[in-house]
Amino acid sequence: MKILRLKNISKLYFGYEDIAKALGISAGSAKVTASRYAKQGILVRVKRNMYVLRDVWKATGREEKFVLVNLGQVPSYISLMSALDYYEITTQVQRDFYESVAIKRTKEIYLDGSIFRYVKVNSALYFGFKKEKDFFIATPEKALVDAFYLMSYGRYALDIAALSAEKLDREEIRCISQDFPLKTQRMLKKYGYLKTA
Repeated sequence: MKILRLKNISKLYFGYEDIAKALGISAGSAKVTASRYAKQGILVRVKRNMYVLRDVWKATGREEKFVLVNLGQVPSYISLMSALDYYEITTQVQRDFYESVAIKRTKEIYLDGSIFRYVKVNSALYFGFKKEKDFFIATPEKALVDAFYLMSYGRYALDIAALSAEKLDREEIRCISQDFPLKTQRMLKKYGYLKTA
């Protein structure tokens, strides 16, 4: 059965070429097959030419989902509550909701019970992230500043009382926030994350 041959693809995600190779069909046929299998629920479509077997999707952990989130919109990095939760800086737990910062567009991708949310920021603010294992994620301080930046413009809600402030480096917050608008800096000061001069 063709579906069983797809299970021989030993990748987290794959495209038409991989499907064509696994099933011994043309790239054009692979495209049609991928579309049909996604409709039947055998494959989960992340974006054009990027699929995950539903069985693999169901078994993926948070870090594998982070890899897929990064690829859902390129470039992007995990930030905001998703990063703060990852670093155990917030007591709020997000289930199947993954937040990223991007420079192309704000959008949400709904995938089989999960939501990948991308928030567009000015390219000058697209920094302060690192590669951790196989995904890109904001540093804890940058995730916080990203959240305060969006909050200062009324574009985000963060439960500040749920944060473990002592786990954050105030000097790092000060350095990062210098590149952000004054209204973001004022909000960080108001909540005690920036010292007042």
